Amino acid sequence: MKQYARRTFRLVFGLFVLALGSFLTIQANIGLAPWEAFSMGLSYATGLSFGKIVVLSGFVILIIDFLLKEKIGFGTIINTLLIGNFVDLIASFNIIPKMTAWVPGLIMLLIGQFIICIGSYYYISAALGCGPRDALMVAMGKRLPKVPIGAIRGVLEGSVLLIGWLLGAKIGIGTVLSVFGIGFLVQFTFYLFRFDVTAVHHENIADTMQILSKKKSK
Repeated sequence: MKQYARRTFRLVFGLFVLALGSFLTIQANIGLAPWEAFSMGLSYATGLSFGKIVVLSGFVILIIDFLLKEKIGFGTIINTLLIGNFVDLIASFNIIPKMTAWVPGLIMLLIGQFIICIGSYYYISAALGCGPRDALMVAMGKRLPKVPIGAIRGVLEGSVLLIGWLLGAKIGIGTVLSVFGIGFLVQFTFYLFRFDVTAVHHENIADTMQILSKKKSK
């Protein structure tokens, strides 16, 4: 139980850090990443907060993941619940201003992306389940084995980016940097932490329950 408590703390801490980085990229105001653009566009269209849209859309994607028989862990559900609410919480403090000039915006965007990568390290290394959007990409990859996973990710992110743009989300140089720069930053961050993401084996809910039940019976 202590091990799972530590892993859960690591997961929640990682999600908070990820949400902070995401909010910084929004406040950079030089263009949104695809999923942020999608959520922001829906926020404009519905009047709901950005964070609430992240949570609601996350649950819709979670249902799709389940129907596609993708592994869903406790971390997947916690991810769906917390990231959007963390973003709204950080926004409510009103201490991170929206940038109005290009250079400060670029600096904030890069800092935000790096923080996102740090958060990703903590939440992924907890090994309690992928986020719903990552799980969707994996599920689609399994259903379309002949299509490169990069192409699947490109289609998914391109689709949500288009929807976000049509709904009024800001697209710009920040969008380009988010799409093409995040991979390099993730690789660099994982190298700093000496973290091999391919060695992580995420538990689904059944796996976790089985392990916990065995530990209780001992």
